[in-house]
This record gives sequence, structure tokens and C-alpha cells, in this order.
Amino acid sequence: MEVAARDFAELPQEILMDIFSLLETPDLVRVGSVCSSWNLSYAGICRFGLYKWPQTPCLIYTSESANDNVAFLYSLAEKRAYKLTLPEPPIHRRYLIGSSLGWLITADERSEMHLVNPVTSEQISLPSVTTIEHMTPIFDETGVICKYRFSRHTARSVTALSSTYALRNLRECLFHKAFLFYDASARSYIIVLIHNPVGQLSFARLGDDKWTWLSPHANFDDCIYKDGLLYAVTLSGQIIAFDLSGTVVTTKIIMDRKDTYGLERVYIVQAPWGDLLLVRRPEVWIEEAPAEHGHLYTDQGTFENRTWKIAIYKVCIASRKLVQINSLHDHVLFLGHNQSLCFNAEEYPQLKPNHVYLTDDSRSASLKCKLHCRLVIGILDLETKIMDEIVSPRPWSNCMAPLFIIPNPRKMD
Repeated sequence: MEVAARDFAELPQEILMDIFSLLETPDLVRVGSVCSSWNLSYAGICRFGLYKWPQTPCLIYTSESANDNVAFLYSLAEKRAYKLTLPEPPIHRRYLIGSSLGWLITADERSEMHLVNPVTSEQISLPSVTTIEHMTPIFDETGVICKYRFSRHTARSVTALSSTYALRNLRECLFHKAFLFYDASARSYIIVLIHNPVGQLSFARLGDDKWTWLSPHANFDDCIYKDGLLYAVTLSGQIIAFDLSGTVVTTKIIMDRKDTYGLERVYIVQAPWGDLLLVRRPEVWIEEAPAEHGHLYTDQGTFENRTWKIAIYKVCIASRKLVQINSLHDHVLFLGHNQSLCFNAEEYPQLKPNHVYLTDDSRSASLKCKLHCRLVIGILDLETKIMDEIVSPRPWSNCMAPLFIIPNPRKMD
């Protein structure tokens, strides 16, 4: 017996939304373009945040072969790239200094910062770089900012003489890493910035007109936001919790370590099972183009016949000790200039369990540009210690490394 198939466009909206909410963002955007009925369901899902979250992470990057306003979103689930046209100023000329909650944090050619959602093309300007504690604007004869004076001090000492930078050059030495967090208790977003001199912290809430300096601590390398507290880890492994909820910021030292290591990156990660993880990653640089100035801290550009090491620890807050973990079992890590992430791979069949996905997380953007080399970008098997490439050949620009980002089709409330 033949049964006529019912037109899918006539399905009730609630059924369409139930189906569409299970899709990855590229498929979700595609179904929203099929017809007016499906677009209505798509719009409702995005408006109310009914899609599955988080999505499978993607790589986002720019390419020298594309237009200046174009970025590429490489889906780890589909193993293909999507071309995105983003608003001015040109994304190819910006520095990508962080990604969180589906948003990029960028620094333009005036070293001013913006939030950009690459899926929705929504963009939000952040407080001016001139409101950071260490910055003083220099004006020309017409009253326009033409340079920045950068004071190299902490709350306790002056680390070096002040320097003067052209507008576009400041971002090379000022920014390390930026984060966007949602504060559920205040129903607002917080932007946290790790910046020089010596890895200090500043933060702002969306709508603020200036950055607030979190002194006197320094040498921070990564942050997460958990249960209303900002947890920040230093290069030596010290973990400090900042309560940003009041008019006065309070701090508590969670892990008071003074470890001495070589060239490493340090990350703090919220594990799905509830623990905090501390991760150490050796700084091994790979040459991506002929370097005119030698191989400072670099290695010849190959993934073959190499043993790669990464150290993962569980943070025991009660005892203030670290317990090393040798396996993530069915979990996976994402480390780089993005917010550090840990997922259960069983929920993401396209991801590899007991693997670490890595992108470049060097503090020095200027050194990467001049030497055409970067920290290793790849997928590390924690059992075999073997690294594979994520994409080959590498399609991204030499000057800016790709970031991991979780696509977010919802506009910011």
C-alpha cells in the first residue's frame, strides 16, 4: 500500500522545533533557509536558546587568499569549512585574542576591542583600551588620538620604562587572552582580559565605559568563571578566586604554589564531573614559513616521529594539592586562545575521547608574525602521545592562529 508523504512544511511548529533543536549550527542555519515555516521554527529556536548546547567546537580562522572581511568556520563534526562575511572593521586585519560562549574577542587596527558573533554577525564594542590602568592616550594637534603610552608597572613595582606605540602596534604587546563569561546571578556578561605588563587582569561588564584593574596579582595565564567566582591561574600554578559581585572585589587564594617551570602554557578547566583541572603544556614552536631570524624556541615543522607531552592535574581545593591524571578516558580537552573546555566525548561522537585539541596560545603575537612560527596546532592522543594535524594543509593566515569556538546562533540579550 502506498502512503502519500505529508509535506514537511505543514508539520506543527513544536514538532519542527523539537527536530531542529538537535542539529549542529551549520545544519540549523541551513534548515532556516528552506521555507518560511522552517525559518519561523529556526528563529524561535535561536530567540529562546532551545538548540542543544554546547555545540561541537569548530575552528575559526582567516585566510590570506580570502577577502579581508571573510572568516572561515571549520566544523570538526563535518570536517568542512564554511565561509562567513563579518562586519567592519575587517576581520583579517584584527587580532583574535579570545573566544567564549560562541563570541570572538578581537582587537582592531587601533587596538580597540570588539565582541563578534561569527554566526549572527552581531558586534559589540568594548570599553576603550585607553581606560585600561596602564594606558595613556597621546593626542595630535587636532585632538585626535595618534599614539598610546604604555606604563609597565604592577601594583607593587615598575617592571620597565614606559613605551610609546602607534595605534595598531599596541595590540602586539598588550593583549594575551580575553574571555566572555555569563554571570547568571547578575543576568549580565563579564569580559576578562589578561594583558601586559606581566600578565595582569582587568575586567568590565557589558555596558561599562571603562576597564577595572584587578591588582595586585600578576603572571596569569588562564581564567574560568564558576559559581559566581572568577578563577585565575598563574604561570607558577597559583590559583586565585575573585568575587566580582560586590562594589569591592574580594580575593581568595585557592592554590598557593610557586612552581618553577620552563616555557609552558598553563590552563584551568572546569571538568563535566565537577572538578577543576590544571593543565600544563610545553611551549614547542613549529615553523610555518622560512624564518629570517633563526629558530628561536622552534622545531622543524613536522608532526612525524615525535613524542608530545602534556600534564593534567585534578585540583584538590580542600588539601590545596594537585593530583596528576594520566587519562581523560571518555573525555576531551580543548586548549588554546579560546576558553579552556572539557567535554564528554560520548555526547559528541565526532570527537576523539582521551584526546586534547590544541591551537596556538603564544603570548607574543609580534614574535609569531616576525618569525612565521607558532605553537603546535593539532590533536594529541594522551595514550600514545602522538599528535595529528586537525586540517592539512593548514589554510589559516601565517600572522594569526585559529581559535576553537562553539557556534552560538542566538543573539545576545
